[in-house]
Amino acid sequence: MAKDTLEEFAAWMADLMRSRGYDIDHPRGGGRTRIADDAGVHRAAVTRLLQRQSMPDLATMRGLAHALGVPVRDVLIRSGKLTEDDLPAPAPASRRRSARGRRITLEEAADLLGVPEERRTLFLQVAAPFLPGKPGRTGA
Repeated sequence: MAKDTLEEFAAWMADLMRSRGYDIDHPRGGGRTRIADDAGVHRAAVTRLLQRQSMPDLATMRGLAHALGVPVRDVLIRSGKLTEDDLPAPAPASRRRSARGRRITLEEAADLLGVPEERRTLFLQVAAPFLPGKPGRTGA
């Protein structure tokens, strides 16, 4: 792995963390602990990344992606682990269909997106008004 890749990735992640309200620059490390807790990863992994010591493993990248609200795909591409050719962009939502050719439900979308159980009700309430048809609809 090139040092430039680690530098660019760490800078991008640090900017995301700051923009999401994590105070990662405080000497006591409260923001680093908070992002680690929110991501379900060790604080040391966050510290090593921010100090440009090492690239996180896949589990850490996945946790950080979820905590920061960015697609895991973007994290993997930015990290240099995979390329856009390795991870083609998903089809637009209007073209996403289940194996049976029907639109997926919000519950299925929550599963595919990895929405945690404790946030599922909120996800369904927030997303429902964006579906075509009646407001508050949770299926397609």
